[in-house]
Amino acid sequence: MSAKKNRYFLCVDNRGNEVSLQVRRVYRGLPDPDAESHGMVRIVDESGEDFLFPAALFVSVEIPAAAEKAFARTSL
Repeated sequence: MSAKKNRYFLCVDNRGNEVSLQVRRVYRGLPDPDAESHGMVRIVDESGEDFLFPAALFVSVEIPAAAEKAFARTSL
């Protein structure tokens, strides 16, 4: 992940993480190259905190520049 640009992920499966993740919701991802090398992604979840989750639970999505400010506000 680029440290300069936010990345966003669509949750496609929340098994085992039902309290923290909602399927079909877009989450902000934080850079964590070490986690990514182990098949994990660092996600800001429903609590507003960042945690590691299996990358298989998400699909990376592009957010239009015009919408990125709104996503960043609600994801922090």
